[in-house]
Amino acid sequence: MNKRLYLLVFALMLFALGACSNSSGTDAAQDANAQDGETYKFKLAHITPPSHMWHKGAEKFKEELDKRSDGRMQLEIYPSSQLGTEADMVEQIVGGSIDFGLITAAYMSSREEAFAAWFTPYAFENLKEANDARDSDVAKKILDTLDQQGLVGLDYLFAGQRVMLFKDKEVKNTADMEGMKLRVTPSPPMQDFYTSTGAGTVGLPLPEVYSAVQTGVIDGMDMDLDAAITNKYYEVVDHGAVTNHMVWPAIAMVNKSTFEGMSKADQQIIRESIKAAAEYTAMTRAEKEEEFKEELKSNGMNIYELDSSVFEEQIQMFDKKYGKKDPLIQEFIDTFR
Repeated sequence: MNKRLYLLVFALMLFALGACSNSSGTDAAQDANAQDGETYKFKLAHITPPSHMWHKGAEKFKEELDKRSDGRMQLEIYPSSQLGTEADMVEQIVGGSIDFGLITAAYMSSREEAFAAWFTPYAFENLKEANDARDSDVAKKILDTLDQQGLVGLDYLFAGQRVMLFKDKEVKNTADMEGMKLRVTPSPPMQDFYTSTGAGTVGLPLPEVYSAVQTGVIDGMDMDLDAAITNKYYEVVDHGAVTNHMVWPAIAMVNKSTFEGMSKADQQIIRESIKAAAEYTAMTRAEKEEEFKEELKSNGMNIYELDSSVFEEQIQMFDKKYGKKDPLIQEFIDTFR
């Protein structure tokens, strides 16, 4: 019996060693693929024009990929909704015909409720605070919810905070917004914020907004200063209330199968490259805040500040309603309020 026992133990040891060797061999083979020159030609899509900060972030991502991979990773960028709406883009990323996307948290909140957390009104004093929140546990947990959709959430890229643009009326309080028709991204938390002021919301694709406000179909819009300039909204609106009531992140995502099929080393290149792009985007944008205000003023707009106290009721409404909807939203509120 002792002899049989020794043989059994010996056999188990050999099996374990073989398994470890095979596992190590697999990892080594994956890393060897990276070192032996495996090349990639990626596609990335987003909705904003080439002059917008997100596109500049995409270009930074492209530059970092090229540099960190010694030219093995090339990226084609498709801005300005060239490949369809955000809904179209996400489906293409899931299907694998597009590799990467910079998709608004506003749209993603319609697919995964936890992303509504980023529209907590007045959660952050400024863009730097919002950018620092990228590294929080709750921000990472929200990204992880994409796993069930066939996506990997990589990071957040910020454009400016949200402001309010009005065609021909200087709004000083919520009573002034009663009955207005405002273009608001069709995201439930954003729409709820505005309807609670007495305004009506209209969901229009970005390319249609200019003509809609010009012809009086809408009275104004929820927007960021970046887009007010790149889309020349200053030509058709007279007043800009700098409320900075919400932040505006894009979710950097990648097709799950594509990402998981890469070596660990190449996955790390992706993560480090998008992190560098995210930092570049937020810091560059934060530095331009005053410059953007002055540019809009020089183009004839009345730019003024509107304090958070004006929207105290809307802040309380959001916390009460959305904290109940998802534990991650409540955790976000508790973390940053």
